[in-house]
Amino acid sequence: MQKHRLAQAVLALAACAVFGHVAAEASPQSQYQSAINSPARTDDDRKSDAKRKPAEFLAFVEAKPGMKVMDLDAGGGTSSALLAAAVGPDGEVWAQGQKESPKLQARIASGKQSNLHAVVTPMDNPVAKGTPPLDLVVINMNYHDVVNTPADRNAMNKRIYDALKPGGKYVVIDNSAKAGHGLSDTKTLHRIDETSVIDEVTKAGFKVDAKSDYLRAPSDPREQPFWEMKDKPDDKFAVRFVK
Repeated sequence: MQKHRLAQAVLALAACAVFGHVAAEASPQSQYQSAINSPARTDDDRKSDAKRKPAEFLAFVEAKPGMKVMDLDAGGGTSSALLAAAVGPDGEVWAQGQKESPKLQARIASGKQSNLHAVVTPMDNPVAKGTPPLDLVVINMNYHDVVNTPADRNAMNKRIYDALKPGGKYVVIDNSAKAGHGLSDTKTLHRIDETSVIDEVTKAGFKVDAKSDYLRAPSDPREQPFWEMKDKPDDKFAVRFVK
């Protein structure tokens, strides 16, 4: 009887250990909150949190520890730093730009995130030779800016496709133009039609994996640049593609 009870206790403890391990893996929200609270993020980064919704962003891009990530047209690295915190020390983030960003260079020089790297490459060939296969590529509110450059977007999207691992994700988040406006508002309103982005990206071989409404604002008439909306919410779309 004592042996039977001992065996039951051992099994119960093992079950608790397994359950606890699974529960921890199934709760990424705590990891996202830790990334949002990272001391590597600056006060300027945090000022944009109310509009950019970093927890929802990390959940939609499916950021996980250990991932290899590229943040396209990264600017000063606000999204890059958040992603670097989310993928942790076993992951890496490449913050890509067409020219050096003093703000990004200062961020990296601080030494707070050794897994964050700056790369300067053209937009139509954004993934530098020697970069390991990627799990995720993100372009956050800048696809419309690429339209306003001479860059070959077909070449860009194909290079991203080739750089991703099988099953890798490519996430495009941008300012919404009116349906049917295509690329006509990219210079004047800095907005782009979601359908046009989907058409271009899927030509490279990607499939739409998911869409999210976390930045949607149905009240936005989509007739002004987003920075002229003042305190009114501006509409943005988020599309996740998969290789």
